[in-house]
Amino acid sequence: MSVTAPPATRPAAGRPDLTRAALSGRRRFTNHLATAAIWGAVLLAVIPLALVTYTVIGKGAGVMSLSFLTEDIPNSYRREGGGMAPAIIGTLVITGAAALMAIPLGVFGAIYLNEYGKQKPLARVIRLMADVMTGVPSIVMGLFVYISWVLLVGQQTGFAGALALACLMLPVVIRSSEEMLRLVPEELRQASMALGARKWKTTLTVVLPAAISGITSGSLLAVARAAGETAPIIIVTGIVFTPNWNLFDGSNTALPAQIFRNASTSFPAAQDRAWGAALTLIVIVLSFTVIARFISSRFAIKER
Repeated sequence: MSVTAPPATRPAAGRPDLTRAALSGRRRFTNHLATAAIWGAVLLAVIPLALVTYTVIGKGAGVMSLSFLTEDIPNSYRREGGGMAPAIIGTLVITGAAALMAIPLGVFGAIYLNEYGKQKPLARVIRLMADVMTGVPSIVMGLFVYISWVLLVGQQTGFAGALALACLMLPVVIRSSEEMLRLVPEELRQASMALGARKWKTTLTVVLPAAISGITSGSLLAVARAAGETAPIIIVTGIVFTPNWNLFDGSNTALPAQIFRNASTSFPAAQDRAWGAALTLIVIVLSFTVIARFISSRFAIKER
């Protein structure tokens, strides 16, 4: 006696299409929700930035003039007029010296960590110290340079300020450059070495050009942080009212220090100079950012 198997249960006609439509609608809703959240986050970040920029431009534009950029700093906060030439020169010289010390050393450190050190004990120690230095307050770094350099030399100098800013820039350059080097595909390294190139030449001619845009961005982030630091400059550089191009002899000053000193007073003339110095600092940082991005983009196009 044969037993007839029950007929297989089949889904109702059209049900798979309904399921696909429901999933597609859910994905579209999730996509729209995520897009709205991203735009909301962008607005939350842009609105304060726009307000700060508008305020600085509105209050600082009236102070800006050729004399403000070329004249010396008044030796009295009560005096009207005067300029920020010594602070502008000090900012360019001190930040430039700090960048010359921190950026090459940071890039070389990142190359060692990503291309040679990997997970070796020394590489782990360097990463740990870089992470620790990233969280060190700037005033602590200024006190460290004051004890280890200013007291040893016997005077406050622009080079002491450059040392403090370089110590603040170094961990940012190391960690950002290492992350950019990690993004370079391993196939590029293998192809170069398969053609007979040594590791150092592969790193120099293949890996670095591929990561140059990201390394430039990380270096600019470090320069922007250093250019706006106030506490180390006040502690280790002193104060001057005339330009000082010499990093190793005599006190110096910078725009952040002048912004702090002038804005801390109750005199309208000093507060106007503080707004003008703030606008000047923003323009300097923005100018260097645009120039560096242009150079890195041209270099990347040339390498392609």
